[in-house]
Amino acid sequence: MLLQADNISKTFFRNTGSANYFYAVSPLSMEIRPGTVTVLTGRSGSGKTTLLNMLCGILQPTEGRVLMDRTDLYSLDDAALSRFRNEHIGVIPQARSAVDTLTAEENILLPARLYGKDPPAEKARRWMENFEIAHLAGVFPRELSGGELRRMAIIRAVIRDPDLLFADEPTGDLDDENTHRVLSALHDLAHGENKAVFIVTHENDAEKYADRVFRMDRGEVFPLA
Repeated sequence: MLLQADNISKTFFRNTGSANYFYAVSPLSMEIRPGTVTVLTGRSGSGKTTLLNMLCGILQPTEGRVLMDRTDLYSLDDAALSRFRNEHIGVIPQARSAVDTLTAEENILLPARLYGKDPPAEKARRWMENFEIAHLAGVFPRELSGGELRRMAIIRAVIRDPDLLFADEPTGDLDDENTHRVLSALHDLAHGENKAVFIVTHENDAEKYADRVFRMDRGEVFPLA
């Protein structure tokens, strides 16, 4: 599926200076194409996560539209948008997102259970083996390290076979070996399974896995490659 951002922006109100609002994301248009990895870099506070959240259906833009093929995400009501996202979009959040009362494997399978689908348990186990956390399937989040929680969140996002995958600092808690493993897996999903992958990161090595690279500064996006 092709994602198109059509002149989207995000403003927030504050009573300082000469204006009572500021642009967290200045107006922009861009495409995220199937079969490609798009990487967005930039300093903390530049607007990267705000942009990602608008693109994946979490945060409504102040202006503009976000289209997946012919579907205007923000024209859907909450229930329809939630279902659409569950079926077509995978999100790897930057913040911790585990449910503490569920085991690692149950956390991974939770989104697949939400609409009564058969949980892809075998696929989950394969990914857990690939990311070297299969032995932690029955462990609760409080017993996992930051890197283990990160790998768990990545598997949870990818096993539902989403058309678009959004990753917010997916390697933030990982060592060099696991960083390479994760970025290689995301690259393979794009090029081997024709997924559209969008990565927000401070990781310089991520650009090696990208088809397109953008930099964000003070709410504006600039193409680098």
